[in-house]
Amino acid sequence: MQEPVAGWAGAVRREASDDAIMLELLDAVERDPAVTQRSVARELGIALGLANAYLKRCVRKGLIKVGTTPPRRYAYYLTPQGFAEKSRLTARYLANSFSFFRQARAQCAELFAVAAARGQKRLALLGDGDLAEIARLVGREHPVEIVGVLPLPAGQVRLDRKAAPGGGIDAVLITALSDSRAAYQAALAAFGAERVHVPALLRVHAPAAAASVDGVSS
Repeated sequence: MQEPVAGWAGAVRREASDDAIMLELLDAVERDPAVTQRSVARELGIALGLANAYLKRCVRKGLIKVGTTPPRRYAYYLTPQGFAEKSRLTARYLANSFSFFRQARAQCAELFAVAAARGQKRLALLGDGDLAEIARLVGREHPVEIVGVLPLPAGQVRLDRKAAPGGGIDAVLITALSDSRAAYQAALAAFGAERVHVPALLRVHAPAAAASVDGVSS
């Protein structure tokens, strides 16, 4: 009776490892479309052949598209489906991560300090859930006021800086574990890069034209 249990446990470990590799791969491609199979293998700490297999699988599943850049080099880009899968894997990883609370607390504290230094005292959270609860607790230790939690925008609905309870919003902190990238893009459009803060654990990367200097990942 022990063998099926061991087999099940091994399958769980393999699935977790597979998800981790997929997440790291998609994250690496989003950060740098000019990555190579060799650089991916080195960054992820896996064999070159395995990196090649994962890249091919992502292309086959429609998560990554391949282009070419001079001189005769490949460029990898995440598709909308790839961004969605990366968001799903990130949320799943964080939900099962023992270090989630520690990372979230430290990164929220750092971002609140950045916001306060910029004179941004009234902050709204974008996205409810565990990360928002941690942000609320951490906010009490900093000279900022959490004025409310904004719902994630749907469709063409845009965020409004004056929509939070009690009046205007100085800045927003992304706390959505799912659809973090969509929340970030909506916040950028409404507030501008200097007023949008996002914990690095969400693995959301700023577009080149809207890069910020938050020091964590904004």
